[in-house]
Amino acid sequence: MADPVSGSTSASADTPKSAASKLFDIRVLIGGLFTVYGVMLTVAGLFTSAADLRKASGININLILGVGMLVLGGFFLLWVRLSPQLHVPPDDQSDETERP
Repeated sequence: MADPVSGSTSASADTPKSAASKLFDIRVLIGGLFTVYGVMLTVAGLFTSAADLRKASGININLILGVGMLVLGGFFLLWVRLSPQLHVPPDDQSDETERP
């Protein structure tokens, strides 16, 4: 958008919106890590021997926490997929009010 006083254009109006903000969303990182670690714990829990379960009072904690981490990681990834991106609307009036 050209400024009628100085004749310059604003860089934010000419720059196309990129997908970089969605790429660096922290929810993707958290969801991905929980999903990867959940898969590893679930696999470890599925191959736990009976001797190991006797030591742990019969509780297969790897399987329980692995499934829990998979659910949490899936929730974060679903949240990224379903939620709209947060956009800051351009405030054109603030530029005009700042100039004397």
